[in-house]
Amino acid sequence: MPANLPPMYFEAEKRFRDGKTPEEKIEALEEMLAIMPKHKGTDKLKADLRRKIAKLKLEGQQKKGGARSQTAYSIDREGAGQIAVIGPPNTGKSSLVGTITNATPEVSDFPHTTWKPTPGMVPYENIQFQLIDTPPLSKEYTDPWFSDLLRRVDMIIILIDLRADPLQQLEDSLSMLRDWRIFPNETEIPEDLKKPPFIKRMLVVVNKMDGVKDEEDYQVFLELSEIRLPCIGISVHKGRSLSALVEKIYDLFEIIRVFTRAPGKAHDPSAPFVLPRDSNLEELAEKVHRDFKEKLKYARVWGKAVYEGQMVQRDYTLQDGDVVEMHI
Repeated sequence: MPANLPPMYFEAEKRFRDGKTPEEKIEALEEMLAIMPKHKGTDKLKADLRRKIAKLKLEGQQKKGGARSQTAYSIDREGAGQIAVIGPPNTGKSSLVGTITNATPEVSDFPHTTWKPTPGMVPYENIQFQLIDTPPLSKEYTDPWFSDLLRRVDMIIILIDLRADPLQQLEDSLSMLRDWRIFPNETEIPEDLKKPPFIKRMLVVVNKMDGVKDEEDYQVFLELSEIRLPCIGISVHKGRSLSALVEKIYDLFEIIRVFTRAPGKAHDPSAPFVLPRDSNLEELAEKVHRDFKEKLKYARVWGKAVYEGQMVQRDYTLQDGDVVEMHI
């Protein structure tokens, strides 16, 4: 045990040992976590305390007959889409989110370092996506709020470790998602489901492709898994293919960026409207202002598929990068 723990830590530890109920013990453990100094020497101890908290929560849940608690965390949406990064312990979820976003999740070599969701924004050209670092997937215990969070996001990234039986990691992750009635889009839904499914975009990200042999192992993984989901190999440690990952995220969202301008004015290239692919002018007008849809007469468009300033009607299919001047 680290020698530089303050006296208050040991007082909380005594309350943990003396606690009569799971709630009392959890409260003491959480106080110990809050008091503990933040440095690498305490990483293993933190992970151990969090495992104890998870176990006590599970015991409390079982005593209550498995009753579900209310959602503990609600992440306000930001950017063009909300993405949860999930996966088994120590696959590099926190490292990935911390590397490509502005978030600062706690990172260590020990499992269960992350025990609450941490959001961060990853830029792609002139838009951003919100990535959420999540606790590890574990069949032993998962907070009830976890499945609720995943059911609300727009996309799920399943992060697995190439060097730690990636086939089993992928199957275990997909199995837990199925248990929560969460399925990839364009997949067959079991006919025996008694409640509605939640259909999500999914992307498998294989981490720790740090060397030449890892590239060979990745190809073997692709062949053996016969994976039907979009997949990309990366190395957070080496910074490999991280830009390609963000590009892949953008492609899977199937969105376009459209700019508006007032007559005689230039458009703001940093502030596009984000719309689903194949949206038309009428849908843009409604997004700009709810009254514009009814009042819109026509628009002029500057873009790749039209002449400069070409007049278009309501049913014009917008293209990525179009600049639209609406007339009402």
